[in-house]
Amino acid sequence: MKYVVVIGDGMADYPVPELHNRTPLEAARKPNMDYLAKNGEMGLVKTVPDGLQPGSDVANLSVFGYDPKLYYTGRSPLEAVSMGVSLGENDVAVRCNLVTLSDEEKYEDKTMIDYSAGEITTIEARELIKAISEKLNSDEFSFYPGISYRHCLVWKNGNLNLNLTPPHDISGKKIGDYLPKGEGGELLLSLMKESTKILKNHPINRERIRKGLNPATSIWLWGQGKKPSLETFYDKFKLSGSVISAVDLVRGIGMIAGLKPVYVEGATGNLHTNYRGKAMAALEELESGRDFVYIHVEAPDECGHQGLAESKVKAIELIDSELLGPLLQGLSKWDYSLLLLPDHPTPLSTRTHSGDPVPYVLYRKNKPMKNNYECYSEKSAALTGIFVEKGHTLIEKLINS
Repeated sequence: MKYVVVIGDGMADYPVPELHNRTPLEAARKPNMDYLAKNGEMGLVKTVPDGLQPGSDVANLSVFGYDPKLYYTGRSPLEAVSMGVSLGENDVAVRCNLVTLSDEEKYEDKTMIDYSAGEITTIEARELIKAISEKLNSDEFSFYPGISYRHCLVWKNGNLNLNLTPPHDISGKKIGDYLPKGEGGELLLSLMKESTKILKNHPINRERIRKGLNPATSIWLWGQGKKPSLETFYDKFKLSGSVISAVDLVRGIGMIAGLKPVYVEGATGNLHTNYRGKAMAALEELESGRDFVYIHVEAPDECGHQGLAESKVKAIELIDSELLGPLLQGLSKWDYSLLLLPDHPTPLSTRTHSGDPVPYVLYRKNKPMKNNYECYSEKSAALTGIFVEKGHTLIEKLINS
């Protein structure tokens, strides 16, 4: 028996005028998702427990089968594991975005123009983080490069009692009210301010401006946490498995849980990612003897954060045609169960995450369920009346189906 989870990060949404008052899932042409919905169990699942922030960290922990209220220690430490960053017991990891801020002279007066610095390439970003680390690394602070705009700061003997804001929550807003607060907040703010001096005339940024691209004008620090500890996935569920994702966060959760990380060439974490390559990699892992594969696609989430309705529809359609299509074809040689869902909504209207329940489909090859629902969507899932209140229990339904 083989088990597969497919995550379309942030796919769920609200109806939007640009799509004739439909959600992106309703507007997308997605025959494979709709087939699974018509022949599987569809319902709603709450992946973000009350009292926790609706981030991909919390939500993916739930989908992996770990109760975030027991295991969550912060976002950045999960990413640090995937980056190969070693954390001491008293170290605090902090997510370090490269962002584009407006050019007011006073830092507090600037506006968050772009939380991803124009989806800066990993090659460019590594050069910028290298320049920052050469100037700002110390006995207390160390910077580490990641993928695209997503990087890591390790703060030795750092403080967790901080109020730090995700940059994608304040797109288009003045940053003055959202700067680091709490114990040690002034130290992090000083690093952010110093980074603007280092980045201002860097050759990478000058070239991006010449090409009409957003430059990385500052670092933005958020998502602090300490090293987590998870019971291994094998010990918990008696399955060997792999995780396939372009983002360090999801890959890091899998690695901490003892899953094999799989790196797919051309997997970028944005709309132009290698969807088919992820499907092929998943099938190779199952062919090699793995029982379980967790496939994560970031693209719909990025489109939601950017407020791009048509691009979000396109991302869903590409997941359907380029990932699910070949995946389902390849899986047909085995008995298998497949779970499809977003980790959380990323509504176009708010451009940030929501803690609302998300639609899921559980399809069992050996136990197909015929129903009257023609479309995989938020509305159809709600109409089934099926609701899983504790998201971390959903994977047990997959495995025990």
